[in-house]
Amino acid sequence: MLMENLAYALPPPGPLVLAATALFLDLDGTLAPIAGHPRDVGPDPRRTALLERLETQLEGRLAIISGRTLTDIDRILEGRVAAVAGIHGLVRRHADGRLVEALAHPRIARAAGGLAAFAARDPGLMVEDKGLSVALHFRRARHLADPARACARALALETGLILQDGDMVAELRTPGAGKGDSVRAFMAAAPFAGATPVFVGDDATDEDGFLAAQALGGAGVCVGARRPTLARFRLGEVEAALTWLEAAR
Repeated sequence: MLMENLAYALPPPGPLVLAATALFLDLDGTLAPIAGHPRDVGPDPRRTALLERLETQLEGRLAIISGRTLTDIDRILEGRVAAVAGIHGLVRRHADGRLVEALAHPRIARAAGGLAAFAARDPGLMVEDKGLSVALHFRRARHLADPARACARALALETGLILQDGDMVAELRTPGAGKGDSVRAFMAAAPFAGATPVFVGDDATDEDGFLAAQALGGAGVCVGARRPTLARFRLGEVEAALTWLEAAR
């Protein structure tokens, strides 16, 4: 399938009707503004109250699907969402508490060492070790974006890890389930089964989620800067996404 050529003209989604919806939400860039450092994102009363209401009204058909770890997602969202997929889908906690987790690739440590060696050249670079993946953040060292991505590409070839490009981050992760796989896994079980999936995300790491939701008869909603995307709808920013979700009934 080709990327949508008219990404700049994508319409906003209509009102979200919760009765028959299964809602899948990314976190950074979707529910929370992108921060300079991952730890700078914390709980927010407005977001917490919104998710608490959605979890109740959707009768559990709400899942967060993020590149963050489960621990970090629960910290930021104050544990308000039961169903969560972390590290791009490599860890998945179902609504009933059942946990599905990949085994770490044996060369994660080698990748972490290689990224740490590269990060030593500038204090604006940061390496985040998530156990099943390791990420090099360069938002505070944008002038090194190209060499940072080149370093990550070389390590991916050397180690056999999957390169996951994101917004000012290059991540090397254990091969395995992605965001689309998480959508399909959640949709195959209660309480999601039989509902219409809607996936809301902001960057290239969410495209697989858009595709999965749309293949199951639902829709993808892209948040943020206009770019080519497979999503069918677009919201301009985090504030617009929160406002849209708050209007859901």
